[in-house]
Amino acid sequence: MVRRSGVYILGVILLAAMGSSCTRYLGEQFPWSSSDQSASSGKTVRSNILRRDYAGSEACGKCHGEIYARFRRGPMHNMTRLPDSVGDRAPFDGRVFRFHEDSVVMEMRSSQRYLRVGSGRFGDKEFRVTKIIGGHHREDFAGVETSHATETNPDEIILPVSYMLGSGKLRYKGYSVMEPERPGLKPSAVWNRTCIFCHNTVPYLSTVLGALDGPESPGYQGESVEHWLPRAKRWTLAVTDTAGFLTELSNERKFLAGFDSDPRGQKHPAANPEDRKRELTAAFGETIETTRKHFGAKALLEVGIGCESCHGGSREHASDPNVKTSLEPRSPYLSLRKPSPDTGSGEQSKMRRHALQIDRVCARCHQVLFSGYPWTWEGRRRQDTLAGGAQINSGEARDLLLSKCSVTCTDCHDPHAHRDTVRLQTLEGPAGNAVCARCHAELVRPAALQAHAHHSPAGAGGLCINCHMPRKNMSLDSRLSRYHRVGSPDAVEKVEGDRPLECALCHADKTVGEMVDTMEAWWGKHYDRKAVTGLYGDWRAKSLEATLQLGKPHEQATALYLSGLGGDTSLVPLIVRQLTNPYPLVRYYADNALAALTGMASPLDLHRRDEQIQKDALEWMRSVQFPGTNRNKPDVQMERFPKDSLK
Repeated sequence: MVRRSGVYILGVILLAAMGSSCTRYLGEQFPWSSSDQSASSGKTVRSNILRRDYAGSEACGKCHGEIYARFRRGPMHNMTRLPDSVGDRAPFDGRVFRFHEDSVVMEMRSSQRYLRVGSGRFGDKEFRVTKIIGGHHREDFAGVETSHATETNPDEIILPVSYMLGSGKLRYKGYSVMEPERPGLKPSAVWNRTCIFCHNTVPYLSTVLGALDGPESPGYQGESVEHWLPRAKRWTLAVTDTAGFLTELSNERKFLAGFDSDPRGQKHPAANPEDRKRELTAAFGETIETTRKHFGAKALLEVGIGCESCHGGSREHASDPNVKTSLEPRSPYLSLRKPSPDTGSGEQSKMRRHALQIDRVCARCHQVLFSGYPWTWEGRRRQDTLAGGAQINSGEARDLLLSKCSVTCTDCHDPHAHRDTVRLQTLEGPAGNAVCARCHAELVRPAALQAHAHHSPAGAGGLCINCHMPRKNMSLDSRLSRYHRVGSPDAVEKVEGDRPLECALCHADKTVGEMVDTMEAWWGKHYDRKAVTGLYGDWRAKSLEATLQLGKPHEQATALYLSGLGGDTSLVPLIVRQLTNPYPLVRYYADNALAALTGMASPLDLHRRDEQIQKDALEWMRSVQFPGTNRNKPDVQMERFPKDSLK
C-alpha cells in the first residue's frame, strides 16, 4: 500500500507540474517534439524534394554537432549498413542454420561475408553480403549471387536468414512478418525494388511518383501513406507547373538510366489540357518504370537514414541558416492541399496541425508497406476502403493519423537517440499522463481521472496509455507493443470486431459477458450481443481462451503472449496447438508462452517440419512439472495434453 501511495503522489506531482505546461517541458527536454519548422519566422526552403535539394547529413553536423553525433550512433541512421562498416554481431563463423531439409552456412572469407544456401527445392546458391539491414532487434542481409559477380549491376537479393539480437539465434527471414509457412529456403525479393526507400535516404520526389500519377499508377518502390487514409484525411500534391515538372522528371530518369536524350523533357507541353494530362501521365509512367528498374545503391543520397529523410532536402538551409527547413514537401512545381484538422479550434487545432505534420513524416515508412497479411484490427481487411489499424510493428504512424489525437510520434520517441529506453519507461508511468493532459487538462485531478477511468488513479488503470494505447500489437522481438490508433476500449468497432476484448488485456479472469456488461454500465454504451457472441462462441467464455480457439492469427498472437504472463496452465493445450500455426510468426508467441508457463527455456526448433514440432512439443510437455500437479502421477500430464490437442 505504501508503494502504491508513492506512485500516486508522484503522479499527482508530475501532472500538476506538467499538465499546464507540458508543451514547454517537452520543448525544453526534447526540442524536436515541439518546433514547427515550416511555420517558423523568416524564409523557408523553396524546394526540398529534388535530388539537387539535398546537402547530406554531414552538412547538418557542422551546426548540430551533438544531435548529429547521437543520431549517427542510433538505430535510425544505421538502418542499412555496408558490411565493412560494422562489427561482427551476426555469426559469420561457419555457423549452419537448418530449415526443414535445407541449410545455410554463414562464413567469412577474405574479410567478406558469405551465405551459402543449400535447398533441394530451390537449388544451391552462394551470396556475398553487400548490405546489413536493421540492428535494433535483428539483422537482415542483402547480397549478390557470386555467379553473377561479373555483371555490371547485379541484383542485390534479400537473403533468407535473420539474426535475432536478443536471443542470439538465427531465424528464417520470412518469419519476421505475417507470411504463411514456406516450403524451403529461398532467397526472396530484390533489395532495390523493395526495402531500399524506407531503409535509406532517397529524394522525396521518388517516393510520391505514384501518388502524383493517381490510383491507376503501377506499383514500384515508393508508396504514399495517403492511399491508406480516409479521403477526408488525405493530403494531396498536384502539379502546378507542367513544363518545369516534366523537365525535372526527365532529369531524374537521365540520372538513373543515363539516357542521352529524353523527349519528355520538352519545355513547352501541349496546350490542350487533355493532351497535357496525357503527356504528364506518360512521363509519370516512364519515370516509375525507370525507378523500378534502375534505382539501386548508386542512386541513394545516403546509405541508411539521413537527417534529410525526415527534414527534407536542406541545401538552402545549409547554405543560409536563416532559411528554415520544412517537414512538408515544397516545390515551385507542386501545390499541397491539406484538409482542416478534425479536432477543436485555437490551440488544440494548432497542436493537431503540428501532429499531422510530424506523424506524416514518420508515416512515409511506418505504414506497414510490406505486409500481405489480409486482416487489420477492428475486424477489417487491409484492402478495405477504411482499413483498421495495423496489428504488427511499423504501422504506428499511420495508426496515429487514423486517430483524432494530437500526440506526435516524437512526444514519446527520440528519433536522434542511440537508445531512448529510459525516456519510454518514464512515459509508461504517471509522467505519460502529462502528454495527454495538454488537451485533457480536466482529467489532471485524481477525482476526475477516477470518474473517467473507473479505476484508481494510482494503479495501472489510471495510466492513459493502458486503455487508449493498449499493448496488443506484435513487436519485432516477439513481445507486445502498443497499438497506436489512439481510441477507447469501449469503442463499438473494437468490442464487436476485435478479439480479445481490450479490457481482457488486464482482466483475463473475467468472462466476455462480465466485461461487456460492465462497459455498458460504466460508459452508457450498447453492444450487439449476437455479434459479440459470434466472436467468442459463448457469452460466458473467457476472452483469451476463446481467442486462442477462434481468433485470427494476429489476435491469437496477442492472446498467446498474455496467456504466458497470466500463469493459467489450463490454457497449455491451446497454446501447444499454436506451435504449428499457419503463420510462423505466431508460433514464436506460443513458444514464448510455454517457456513463461514452464519457467524453462524452450527446447523446440520451430524451423523443423510440423510433425516434428508436434512430436518434440509433446515430449517436452510430458517432462514438465507444472505448479499444482502431483510429481508421482505423470498421467495427470498426459490427461492434460492429449495427442489430439496437437492437431
